[in-house]
Amino acid sequence: MDSGSNPVLLSARGIAKQFAGVEVLSDVSLDLRRGEIHALLGENGAGKSTFAKIIAGVHRPTRGTLVLNGQEVDIANPIVAQRLGITLIHQEPISFPDLSVAENLVLGRDAGAPLARVPWARMLAEARATMGLLGVSIDVTRPMRGLSIADQQMVEIARALASDSRLILMDEPTAPLTPKEVATLFTIARRLRDEGRTVIFISHRLEEVRALCDRVTIFRDGRKVATEPTAALADADIIRLMIGRPLKEYLHKTKTQVGDVALKVTGLTRPGLFRDISFQVRRGEVVGLAGLVGAGRTDVAQAIFGIAPAEQGSIEVAGRPVRIPDPAAAIALGLAFVPEDRAQAGIFRSLPVDQNITAAVPRRIAPVLFIRRAVERALAVEAVKRLRIRLATLRQPIGELSGGNQQKAILSRWLLTDPQVLILDEPTRGIDIGVKAEFYDRIGELAADGRAILLISSELPELLALCDRILVMSEGRLTAELPRAQATQEAIMQAAVPRLQGVAA
Repeated sequence: MDSGSNPVLLSARGIAKQFAGVEVLSDVSLDLRRGEIHALLGENGAGKSTFAKIIAGVHRPTRGTLVLNGQEVDIANPIVAQRLGITLIHQEPISFPDLSVAENLVLGRDAGAPLARVPWARMLAEARATMGLLGVSIDVTRPMRGLSIADQQMVEIARALASDSRLILMDEPTAPLTPKEVATLFTIARRLRDEGRTVIFISHRLEEVRALCDRVTIFRDGRKVATEPTAALADADIIRLMIGRPLKEYLHKTKTQVGDVALKVTGLTRPGLFRDISFQVRRGEVVGLAGLVGAGRTDVAQAIFGIAPAEQGSIEVAGRPVRIPDPAAAIALGLAFVPEDRAQAGIFRSLPVDQNITAAVPRRIAPVLFIRRAVERALAVEAVKRLRIRLATLRQPIGELSGGNQQKAILSRWLLTDPQVLILDEPTRGIDIGVKAEFYDRIGELAADGRAILLISSELPELLALCDRILVMSEGRLTAELPRAQATQEAIMQAAVPRLQGVAA
């Protein structure tokens, strides 16, 4: 769709933003038009999410102006943004976990007169109707706590639909979704565009941008470097503009020497989630765990790490039978776990970066009663340098960092424990191509150093490029083990989709 002649909904002029004296956004000017889907692209830390949050009232610009419908506006906070018809769907779902899905859907809307009775029946009916638009079956009376990341994201999207906004900003909305849910989201986004609304789509998946978006704006190092019709740019052009250099190949497998078995699980079972799971991972080996959302991959990882132990089965670490009742026991045995849900289970959002990085090694920074701040700082400085974490200061709240830099900090935390077995659950979800390349290099280095790595990922090219073997789960069971030479996207999907199992490829 050609949106070039559509009237302008919102104009940003000379937008800049500083955190702790460091400018993360500089002189950004951009027109967003009615009835278009506009992609914001760039590496993590390039400024695209910061720009979106300024429009949505999460941050206030240091300099610059915003003009909405021809009138200059001061979007002081998200409530003002919502009243102006602007909604942000966050990269990490934000909700009140102990409230129901329906209650979360109506948060922020006009509640009526003070002390008025809550129209529960109408609220539930509207919530069910809104969720029905997305084609997902989520019980709107259940609390948000316990919902999968994918379901939480669908609730976020439903909340935006229910608000009747004119400008909807979607920050990595598809990262946790199944292909079917992504297709539903795209259908809704196109319908919103056809109704004359404006959709801002932030993504690292170029195939999604090309399939959905009318125009793209590319950020690099806090500046806007290009705005073009999507069709006018090849993927190679987009990548070059994003990172400032050609990126011919970033998926590769480092050659490693495979050693003894570091982790062996036998017959792990947790009724209702997974059953009879058996596999092993050797030192120097990267073993992938593939499957659709809900297949049980994360549940198995959490069982191994002692977050939610299995009810049956056994675990061996370095050839020795062990019992792992909790994460502390797992850490003591040399295991580490980078979780999928970094917002809820990975970071302490309000704490500074240095405390987040050193959180898994309390005895190194406080061997007696008092925290040795110099040691804490030295460990954090080395971690930041080693993984090239972009930040203003070590005392900056980690919640202010980009998603990719948060993920680097989480990985740094676990590397401080010197793990022998590293479980990575969707480690590159929602991070850009450049940072992915850094993660792939780091995974290869860890394997070459003799670590055993279990890699859970929904990105099949990632698994095919990095793994020595790929295990496939479907509906709580292991359905295939594919050596590197036999692994293809078709073979993985055939084992992952129940209706395709047993069908000849």
